[in-house]
Amino acid sequence: MTETAGPDRVRSTEQIGLSAREAAAAPVAHATGNAPPRNAAQAAGPRNAAQAAGPRNAASWARKVDRLEVNPRAGVRGTNVAGRRLTGPVQGFGKMWQKSYRMKAGPEIAPEQAIATWREHFPEFWPKGNRFAGALTGINPGDVALLDLAIGGGVKLSTGVFVLYADAESFTLMTPQGHMFAGWITFSAEREGPQDGGETVVQALVLMRANDPLYEIAMTFGGHAKEDKFWVATLTALGERLGLPNPAVDTKTTCVDTKRQWRHANNVWHNSMIRSVLQTIAAPVTSLARMLRRKDHRRKDHRRKDQGHDKSAAIT
Repeated sequence: MTETAGPDRVRSTEQIGLSAREAAAAPVAHATGNAPPRNAAQAAGPRNAAQAAGPRNAASWARKVDRLEVNPRAGVRGTNVAGRRLTGPVQGFGKMWQKSYRMKAGPEIAPEQAIATWREHFPEFWPKGNRFAGALTGINPGDVALLDLAIGGGVKLSTGVFVLYADAESFTLMTPQGHMFAGWITFSAEREGPQDGGETVVQALVLMRANDPLYEIAMTFGGHAKEDKFWVATLTALGERLGLPNPAVDTKTTCVDTKRQWRHANNVWHNSMIRSVLQTIAAPVTSLARMLRRKDHRRKDHRRKDQGHDKSAAIT
């Protein structure tokens, strides 16, 4: 892994937007087919890229949302997502990082094939112990997926992601309040080589800040390494599904902004890790309370039925 230093100051902008320096590191959607073109407006992040792309790929972008709405999904807790706002790197607390995980898939695999496989089987490529519960139809713009992530000690961090963009050669996930980091992840595939006729390269590109001071500490002391291991394992699993004999993932990390944004330290209020721990501790109590409520409802039902029988007997 290589690490390089970036600018030491970033000027804040509006919701989801980026400053000029942040824009220089923003992941962009692939530039072929119906994806947005590679230009200055696109480099300014997902919001400006959508504007620059024009109506021809409007269906690939999610509609603007104020707060996330969630439908229950089997197999995940599904907490800490409903009602949350989306967060870009501007709304995060910690240093800003750009991370890329790249894997060569060979000339036989088309970019569209790689992305189609990734979108259709996305949860299957995650390391064991982690759950991604998306829509039954796969990954589509506007979808909200629920996540249960293993953080040790038998505790699952419950959070989610929003599908901001999806087309034949790329898709982008964005994080809500309380997630480990504020930012987005773009998954893409493209041809590299002479006149773009060479081998296909698959990539996961992350632009992020830790969401609050506690997450920043966790990321500093092992969190970054754990995240790198997570995405390397994911791309390796994808490579194996694509039939690659020895998938190799190249990782590069760049610190885009070394400053921490203390004005966003109160993001800790939404911290999904704290809430997940408390929810895990409280789970036996809440389960017992639900069981007692069900028993109480059954007793009341039996009592009403008995009273109904007594009235019927009295009438006869």
